[in-house]
Amino acid sequence: MKLMVCSSSHRPFFLSSSFSPKSSPFQIIAPSPVFSKAYHLISGQKLGGLIRTSRRPGARRGALRTMASDSSATFKPFGVLFVCLGNICRSPTAEAVFCDAVQKRELTSAFKIDSAGTIDYHEGNLADPRMKNAAKKRGIEITSISRPISPTDFKEFDLILAMDKQNKADILKAFEDWKVKYSLPDDANKKVKLMCSYCKQCKETEVPDPYYGGPQGFEKVLDILKDACDSLLDEIVESHFKDIPKGSC
Repeated sequence: MKLMVCSSSHRPFFLSSSFSPKSSPFQIIAPSPVFSKAYHLISGQKLGGLIRTSRRPGARRGALRTMASDSSATFKPFGVLFVCLGNICRSPTAEAVFCDAVQKRELTSAFKIDSAGTIDYHEGNLADPRMKNAAKKRGIEITSISRPISPTDFKEFDLILAMDKQNKADILKAFEDWKVKYSLPDDANKKVKLMCSYCKQCKETEVPDPYYGGPQGFEKVLDILKDACDSLLDEIVESHFKDIPKGSC
C-alpha cells in the first residue's frame, strides 16, 4: 500500500455538538494498471483505480493519494495527525515536515499523515503564505487545506500531536464532548500528546504560534518541528516498522 496525506485554521475554540461528518469528497480519477484495488480509508469502501480528494468547497482535505495491491490489503498505515489552533501555520507545517522526512526514508507506504485545527475559522483555506514561503526556502512544500478536527480523527489516527498546551486541552475537551455520541474508544485520549515532547535538541515545551510575529517566528517553528519530526519518526519506526523493508507494505 502506498499512501500520502499532505494538508491546514483564529478565534475561541468551539465545535458544535451537532457535528456530523460531511459526505465523502473522494473521486475516482483513473484506473491503475499496477494496483488492482484502492481503498477508501475513511469508510472502508473498496473502489477501483486511484482515489484523491476533490478541490470543491467543503472537501475535507486538499491532497490524498491512496493505492493498494491485493497482497497488502490488510496493512494498516500508522496514522499521525498534527493539530494547532487554525490549521494554517504550525500544524500544516508539521504535516509537511513529517511527510518530507517519511519520503526521504522511503516509508510513505507505512503512514497516514494529516493536520487539523481546533477551530473551523479558516476551514477550506490554504496555509499562511508567510509560513509556506519560509518552508519552501528549506525545500518543504506545504500543500494542505485547513479543516477542523473531527470525531473520526480519534478512530483513524494512532497519534494526535498538539502544538501547544491549549491545543491539547481543547482536543481533550472535544474528545470528552464526542466520546459517547460518536462511540469513540474510551482510551483514545491517550493518543493526544504534545509535539515538543519529541524534541531532542530544542528546549521549547510548546511550538509558538508565529501568526502575529515577524519572519523569525516562522523560522523558529521550522527549527522546532524539524527536531521533533525527526525524533518522532525514529520512535515510530523503532516501535512499529523496524522490520519493514523500505518502500514496502
